[in-house]
Amino acid sequence: MQALMEKLRRPLEGAMILMLFLMIALTFADVLGRKLFSKPVYGAHDLTEHLMALIVFAGLPLLTAQRGHLCVDLFDRFLGHPRLMWWHHTIAVAMAGTLFVVAWQYGLAAIDAVKIREISQELSIPRGWIYWYMAVSAGLSGVLALLAKHTPHHAHNVQEMIDGGAV
Repeated sequence: MQALMEKLRRPLEGAMILMLFLMIALTFADVLGRKLFSKPVYGAHDLTEHLMALIVFAGLPLLTAQRGHLCVDLFDRFLGHPRLMWWHHTIAVAMAGTLFVVAWQYGLAAIDAVKIREISQELSIPRGWIYWYMAVSAGLSGVLALLAKHTPHHAHNVQEMIDGGAV
């Protein structure tokens, strides 16, 4: 599993960097066009919207596999103990469940978008494919939330503090 994620990480990161660069360049050109020539880039809003979704949902599986989601460490002192690993497994299951619900909802949105031929406002880009992309990304992230190594964040720091007598 780890080897597969390592093979996918570089290309996904490269794609995310490229999309972010394109979004920045597009925004820069749009602002320049507006301010200097009173001619904004036609469809900039549509393209920015789609690029943002592509970036976020390309990074979601990577972030989930690395257990890099936002964590509040207020209770790590208490929850970092090995006897409480059940808590971290419970959180992983809850996180996976949430991601599966997100995937399911985007799947339903994709079905509806294809059925009604939903398109973006300016450029008429079909929306179904992006909803499917988001559904697959969220579903994969849900699986990765269950498979990722379940160790509390900062657990080694907590143990060092306990061993060092700081706690």
